[in-house]
Amino acid sequence: MSMLTQGLERPLDWMERRPRMSTARKAQLKRVALRALAVLTMGGVFTALIALKTAIFVWHLHA
Repeated sequence: MSMLTQGLERPLDWMERRPRMSTARKAQLKRVALRALAVLTMGGVFTALIALKTAIFVWHLHA
């Protein structure tokens, strides 16, 4: 039975507050998040341009 409750049995020091994140670390994570968002946005725009080009090609093909 102790195997089932092993994850619940923690030492008493787990309740102590962990140190807050530094300002430099927050700025670094923000830059990484903005770059990832920019890459995803560029990928979406690139996909939309390919779809538009394909739609124009198919439209001219059937005309």
